Amino acid sequence: MIKRDKVVVVDEKDVVLGEMEKMEAHYKGALHRAFSIIILNENGEMLLQQRALSKYHSPGLWTNACCSHPQLNESYRSGAEERLMAELGFTVSLLEVHHFIYKARFDNGLTEHEFDRVFLGTYNGNIAFNKDEVEAIKWVSLEQLYADMQALPHHYTEWFKILMTENKRNKFI
Repeated sequence: MIKRDKVVVVDEKDVVLGEMEKMEAHYKGALHRAFSIIILNENGEMLLQQRALSKYHSPGLWTNACCSHPQLNESYRSGAEERLMAELGFTVSLLEVHHFIYKARFDNGLTEHEFDRVFLGTYNGNIAFNKDEVEAIKWVSLEQLYADMQALPHHYTEWFKILMTENKRNKFI
């Protein structure tokens, strides 16, 4: 498993400006590379993960299947494939379907400011998730998900709410 303690700092066009310690980037709100993975099953349900309670931000919140930061000289796709295996214990073919930039401040003083590339894959097998990374998992229909996000937005990560709003506009899932 690759140690992901640094992030790749970029501009709004995803041009690399350098690298920075992950926590420093989150304290400064530096724009950096990230990826989000959406996994659907054959029934069209989306896999959600509840973030581990030990996470440095957004602990216990529900979000997309997996997300993280590619490292310098690592492609978004290879970083996504590695994290999917590390967090959920499986690999699938991933297709890049969207990207967006977002900025979200958290109560603990950290700021996520990410150039986020979104990957989509399909999976129907068993999931042996890493309990250091993931508290729980569940499959939900998009209809259920949108209804729940509207009723209980505080149960979901900020980037996932933005990602799903982007999907309503651009229909990439």
